[in-house]
Amino acid sequence: MRLIATSCGAYYHIETLEGPRYAACFDALIRPEEIGSRLEPGDCLFVPCRSPAQRMIPQAPAIARHLALGGTVIAMGESGSETWLPGLRFTPRPTNWWWWLDAGADLGVQIENRHHPLMAGLERQDVTWHLHGHFDPPEGCDVLLRDRDGLALLYIDEVTTAGRILVTSLDPVYHHGSHFMPATTRFLDRFLPNLRRWLG
Repeated sequence: MRLIATSCGAYYHIETLEGPRYAACFDALIRPEEIGSRLEPGDCLFVPCRSPAQRMIPQAPAIARHLALGGTVIAMGESGSETWLPGLRFTPRPTNWWWWLDAGADLGVQIENRHHPLMAGLERQDVTWHLHGHFDPPEGCDVLLRDRDGLALLYIDEVTTAGRILVTSLDPVYHHGSHFMPATTRFLDRFLPNLRRWLG
């Protein structure tokens, strides 16, 4: 299965998707506007953090067709994925950028399904940096990460469409590409190879 990433040309997309650390994880990079012409059945579409929703919304019909044919879509955080993917219910929250400065601070992120292949090698400190909101997954989805209140931060949906959607509110591509938040680099160091193996 090919792993096809969209890039909007932002510095953090270029650093993460094209830089030597992770470039080999992706089979091709395309612009969002090329999704309809470049995506093939069986491909996995990887939409990185902070992809502008106004560039993704016009691609919703092509993405829906891809899912109807059994394709996979990975939607990372802060990209307005609820506006261009079916079945998503997202609740944003104010972000506490400096929570770790408080004595005994704990953001409360929990790995819900530690045995899932995508979580291999990941620990709580690797999935903890900021929270931007949570999802209300449809019944039957597999939630991999939750916040302290049990709300979904990362889940896999194989019930809404004939395909597979993985969605998260975490934004590691942005922070790694900005050289800000070492946890995000640790996350991608494990998650991207796990993703390649999971896709087969």
